[in-house]
Amino acid sequence: MSLAAPRKMTLFPLIAATYFMVAGGPFGLEDIVSKAGYAGAFLILLVTPVIWSLPTALMVSELASALPEEGGYYVWVTRGMGRFWGFQEAWLSLVASVFDMALYPTLFVGYLGHFVPWLTAGGRGYWIGVGLIAVTALWNLLGAKAVGGSSLVMAIALLSPFFVLTVYGLFQHSGPAAAASTPLRGVDFLGGIVIAMWNYQGWDDASPVAGEVDRPQRTYPLAMMWTTLLVAVTYVLPIAGVAATGLDANRWTNSGWAEVGRAVFHGGAIGAAAATAITIAGMLGAAGTLNALTMSYSRIPLVMAEDGLLPRILARRNPVTGAPTVAIAACATAWALCLKLSFVELLLLDVLLKGLSILLEFAALVALRVREPGLPRPYRVPGGLPGAVAVGVLPLALLVLTVVRNQAEPVGPINALQLGAILIGLGVIVWFFGERILKHDHR
Repeated sequence: MSLAAPRKMTLFPLIAATYFMVAGGPFGLEDIVSKAGYAGAFLILLVTPVIWSLPTALMVSELASALPEEGGYYVWVTRGMGRFWGFQEAWLSLVASVFDMALYPTLFVGYLGHFVPWLTAGGRGYWIGVGLIAVTALWNLLGAKAVGGSSLVMAIALLSPFFVLTVYGLFQHSGPAAAASTPLRGVDFLGGIVIAMWNYQGWDDASPVAGEVDRPQRTYPLAMMWTTLLVAVTYVLPIAGVAATGLDANRWTNSGWAEVGRAVFHGGAIGAAAATAITIAGMLGAAGTLNALTMSYSRIPLVMAEDGLLPRILARRNPVTGAPTVAIAACATAWALCLKLSFVELLLLDVLLKGLSILLEFAALVALRVREPGLPRPYRVPGGLPGAVAVGVLPLALLVLTVVRNQAEPVGPINALQLGAILIGLGVIVWFFGERILKHDHR
């Protein structure tokens, strides 16, 4: 008999956990500045949430408040469109998680190596990443309440140096004209948009733990609203602060916030202290995101196993905390195996697969409006059925742009789009063969 997970995560821990699932601080934005410059970065960071994040947050607010069940988006798509599409939703999300979750140890090791190169040299960086995955998996065994509480503490700690950097930069104000005076060495505006999409996705990742959230019908819409504001502010203001100092945009590199902080404070002891604080914040951001997403993703195989779509062993829980022990271990193992891919390869595949799963959620929003018009919805996307349809149009258009971008990125002998298509097709094959095997297993 499965145990019912306690609804103990309250509003502020949920906001913090969602913030890590979506953002984890302004880390990962460095390439947007280097690809598009300051003006382009501001445009991308202000427009992308309007056409990508806001529609997703509205969709999640309605579905999470209407169906606040463990399993989140898997439950929404299954109920709205049937078991086949529910399985495809889970498949896309879990396969995307393999690439997504390898990004954060990569960022963690990148920031650590940027500051202490010898520590990550050779093969040590890989094992540091594996160790980070293991630590977050163990922490998740303590349950959702522990993950939410630690997310709140880590969010405050990681944002503190950026608050200081922003205030200093805005008050120093050498002028944005100085920052824009040197032409960029290479401009890749579409590549910047893809990175922004990754930095602004994850709003639905808070939904699989709905069974462990206090008053989810009220809490989820509030969490989506406040997290949207928090993400936008913590993305735009630190870059604005640096731009105000006149720092050349060509100085920005991947995992380069520490050097940006050093340059803003003109080196010396203060610059070194800023670089150290930002490096620690970067590691906290990567670890906090990995921790929060482990909580989210591990609930999907748990619920699928309870539904008979995966082996029953994945439904085992910790009898004290309710955490899905076997599912956490299985997910952590898969993520560790993917740490050898490059950052760009991981990011492009993650955005493509996760983006498609989000489009299925928009389809489920419409399907549930048609099939269950009387379903209680504490929050509703405005505009009736046309509004529910229209809210998914802009995310669809943006995803088409990422498909165009993926055609140009090689992953071994094929490109990212071709690999993504293979993985999507495998989901259909696994469904037809796996359902027959598991039906026999669950008799």
